[in-house]
Amino acid sequence: MKARLTILGSGTSSGVPMLGCTCPVCTSSDVRDRRLRSSAFVEYGGLSILVDCGPDFRFQAIRAGIRHIDAILLTHNHMDHIGGLDDTRALNLCESRPVNIYCEEYVEDSLRRSYSYAFAEHKYPGAPEWRMHRIGGNAPFRVQSNSGDELLSWEKGFGYRHIANDSGPGESVEVIPVQGWHHKVKKLSVMGYRFGNIAYLTDMNMIEDCEIEKLRGLDAVTMNCVKFGSHHSHFSLHEVLEFFEKVGAKKSYVTHISHLLPRHEIFEKILPRNVQPAYDGLIIS
Repeated sequence: MKARLTILGSGTSSGVPMLGCTCPVCTSSDVRDRRLRSSAFVEYGGLSILVDCGPDFRFQAIRAGIRHIDAILLTHNHMDHIGGLDDTRALNLCESRPVNIYCEEYVEDSLRRSYSYAFAEHKYPGAPEWRMHRIGGNAPFRVQSNSGDELLSWEKGFGYRHIANDSGPGESVEVIPVQGWHHKVKKLSVMGYRFGNIAYLTDMNMIEDCEIEKLRGLDAVTMNCVKFGSHHSHFSLHEVLEFFEKVGAKKSYVTHISHLLPRHEIFEKILPRNVQPAYDGLIIS
């Protein structure tokens, strides 16, 4: 089963252009150098899946014409990857369903602190309605269509009433989690995801060989790089190219790009033939 992945954002945590910066990358007129915070939209087996929901989510979704999401898969708990989750309130209203979020236990714990109002026993009317699904370990898991989820009915002054849905479970797809580390010393876990023939990975600077084995036979893979040289929590250019060579996908894409790397038109010329810099709006299929 083949997937179709749209890069919603290809930038690092500060985005490109970076606020206050006048470097050649940040002042470039090439639209491929206008990089929102990293996120991807995956169409797979009839499901619409968002990977990460950063502070640019609302604009990214409007720009890409996204009106329906079955599930959100989170890679880790940094705000450039979870800072837009409050905007999913609009999906609650328009789809009359809660939003399904899949993540590791420590990420859910972070959400419960950062978005405490969404988990309150007595919610403020209009607070986000989420259903949490914990993932972890090495086993594949299934992501379900939200067509069979409980329904939300808005009651003025109260908020949402939850109504049972008797339509039965919708379609589901298998997703393979691929674990890496965002910091070699502090060991911050980051989950990448394989959707059939495409894998989306970001925010790693270490990944074990047993996880790379999960990536054999791919048509396309992404991985992060923010600068040429070493970085405490991201791959250097040399390291990311070494990773791509180990995986052996037909096409490889550098993402989570900062202004410390060259402008797109220059960057693509110095990369190997089967490696390209991702950019906002890029479709991989």
